[in-house]
Amino acid sequence: MNITKIALGKNGPQVSKLGLGCMRMSSVWGSAINPESESIATIQMALDSGINFLNTGDFYGAGHNELLVGKAIKNRRDDAFISVKFGGIVYGSKFIGLDLRPIAIKNFINYSLVRLGVNHIDLYQPCRLDKSVPMEDVIGTIADLIKEGKVRYLGVSEITADQLRKAHSIHPVSALEIGYSLADRAIEKELLPTAKELGIGVVAFANTAEGLLTGDMKAPLPASDYRLHFSRFQGEHLIHNLAIVEVLKAMAHVKGCTPTQLAIAWVNAQGEHIMPLVSMNRRSRLPENIAAMGITFTPSEMETLDSQFRPGAVTGGTYLQR
Repeated sequence: MNITKIALGKNGPQVSKLGLGCMRMSSVWGSAINPESESIATIQMALDSGINFLNTGDFYGAGHNELLVGKAIKNRRDDAFISVKFGGIVYGSKFIGLDLRPIAIKNFINYSLVRLGVNHIDLYQPCRLDKSVPMEDVIGTIADLIKEGKVRYLGVSEITADQLRKAHSIHPVSALEIGYSLADRAIEKELLPTAKELGIGVVAFANTAEGLLTGDMKAPLPASDYRLHFSRFQGEHLIHNLAIVEVLKAMAHVKGCTPTQLAIAWVNAQGEHIMPLVSMNRRSRLPENIAAMGITFTPSEMETLDSQFRPGAVTGGTYLQR
């Protein structure tokens, strides 16, 4: 199927309705590095399929991820819309804080441009915001980079509705990147309506809620599983949550698709301004995820999912709740 194009925010650039998250191609939080040839082939196959939105971060694999994306888009820069997150400081596979000082941002952007092999980044965004640096300084620095031609559009990630309004008042925000799935719907109360009101596109990651909605998870998780850091995946919480996922599995069986596809399709159905951002590191995943974009729901099916996965139905804490 053809990938639909949408405007990223009001009067924004045309991007694919499905985005490719490249993070898992690198060693992040101590995971194994994906074979480089497979990663590059996956990115190029995505571009060939009409997926032009590529999401990376300068701290993914200490620059490894940007180098990969750079190799994959060499000689086809115009086919790719590159989104880069910055500001995260990772040491010894641990996230140890943020550096959002203007002097640091100006340093980060130059390294990113070199690693990517490009002269501008399409969407540039702090990975989070804290109170260590005034927002005016963070957003203002990106606005300066836009004036210089090193960045085309401003994005923000994992922030509150109030922070989104403030950032947008300093410089127009084109996109909000945020976790969103059937299992994580807290943003529907304030953040999503605010983005829609302001004409800001939504790049929604974690559509399967860290694997909870894939239908493959079983309790208990192996002792080495990183998800055990979060109570959602522990003990009675996990047993309760997997019982709810059975509803998704049953519907997927009837519709002749996978629970993962349904989870992506549900996010896709939440609005024309919402892009599912799906992490992939193998070419074999592309056809299934692209096909998910063509799945539709009857009113009855949507009502069932909205009821069973109503906000708060999935219990326990997750990394999205900070």
